[in-house]
Amino acid sequence: MPKAAAPTGEVVLRFDGVSFEYSNQKPILDDVSFSVRRGAKITLMGQNGAGKSTIFQLITRDLKPEGKVVTDKDASIAIARQVIPRAELALSVRDFFGAVFSDVPRDLDKRIARVLDAVNLEANLDRAVSEFSGGQQARLLLAQALIQDPDILLLDEPTNNLDKAGIEHLVAFLLETDATVLVISHDADFLNSFSTGVLYLDLHTRKVEQYTGNYFSVVKEIAARLERERQKNVRIAKEIAHRKEQANFFAQKGGHMRDVAKKMRDKIDELEDDVVEVRREDKTIRPFTIPEQPDLGRILVEITSLDVMRKTGPAARPVKLEMRKNEHLHLTGPNGTGKSTLLRAIVAGKAAGVKVQDGLKVGYYSQDFSNLDHDKVVYEVLRDEIQGGTDQELRSHAAGFLIDAEIIRTRVGALSEGQKGLVAFARLALTKPGLLILDEPTNHINFRHIPVIAKALDRYAGAMILVSHVPEFVKQIRIDHTIDLGKI
Repeated sequence: MPKAAAPTGEVVLRFDGVSFEYSNQKPILDDVSFSVRRGAKITLMGQNGAGKSTIFQLITRDLKPEGKVVTDKDASIAIARQVIPRAELALSVRDFFGAVFSDVPRDLDKRIARVLDAVNLEANLDRAVSEFSGGQQARLLLAQALIQDPDILLLDEPTNNLDKAGIEHLVAFLLETDATVLVISHDADFLNSFSTGVLYLDLHTRKVEQYTGNYFSVVKEIAARLERERQKNVRIAKEIAHRKEQANFFAQKGGHMRDVAKKMRDKIDELEDDVVEVRREDKTIRPFTIPEQPDLGRILVEITSLDVMRKTGPAARPVKLEMRKNEHLHLTGPNGTGKSTLLRAIVAGKAAGVKVQDGLKVGYYSQDFSNLDHDKVVYEVLRDEIQGGTDQELRSHAAGFLIDAEIIRTRVGALSEGQKGLVAFARLALTKPGLLILDEPTNHINFRHIPVIAKALDRYAGAMILVSHVPEFVKQIRIDHTIDLGKI
């Protein structure tokens, strides 16, 4: 695979003493300074909730900081968002692209055709955006940014919902483009394929550290630095403990020895000032289980046919499968074959050819979190599911998913996508479903949490239908059946 072109010497973006907070209680950045050179391919890295998407909004001028965010006077900026806002889903493809222009160009259709080809997507321009699959919508979001021909391209989780072919197409584009690119993603292999540098946003110090190199080399450099800081703190802690013992000994002697003890305490203060504030990396969610519904019957799901999307429209394909307790089905296929549509139909009880046992409780992880009530605070969402538990038990359960006292009081709609994902899993663990349906459950999730989630799904003892384009994740889960919608 070719390497990304080296950035030029010209600075195209600069943060100069930037601070930002949403309120006095929620500071995000504190006196941050860094610069990005033209043509660079930069990974924006940091813990969940650290403010990576906020930095994008500061660059696009949607948010106003203290300090200066400076871009080259001739540099244009475009952002490929994580998800299409609900208000835009009813737009036609043509109107979706036209909305980014103050004056819609006469050759809009030609421009649309060019960028759709760049993201490897065929689309009727009169078709509603809502009719496309999650993976196809991800390609539309990228194409909407590309049609603006930006000098600075901001990509927020661009691989979410993309199949293997879509990711390969995106990587090829990033390696070839002359644009300066900043990317937020949890896909380490994807990031390493094109990154020339990393900006690390620290949740606790609210500073941004700048590194040069590909993603894996930077991650290794950060880990080595953390280990050096840890070892230095261990040495300082031992010396402090030793000097405290000496100071206490001399203080008890009285006379001029007390002056010696005072000097030692002054030295202890100096040593304590030398302690390095070691960055606390993301905590990992606690191991959890998703208990299955008790007293399950023999056959939980019977599939005799599945509706599959083809270029000519939906088509029913014969399938013969009976799912029992403790059986896991992996539903695969390229973007646009109707996987998410099928899952939603099963949840709604409207999937032709799929019979779900009467009384079977369905737990659903939606890739767009549409089944979470965005107007409720997190506490209410979890309280609706917990059965007979105390308030303390609920909060303890939430804490296992890194839902702290602040997040639990936050409206779901105000959470980051990663935080919504953790709320969705916390809710599923309380639901006790007999059938678990998961649509791209690794989207937006920090890579540290994925092994914990995979283990919980691997051990789930009810029936499970899983859609995921992440092979490394699927490999960690016991799969009993696989159906490829692209091949049936």
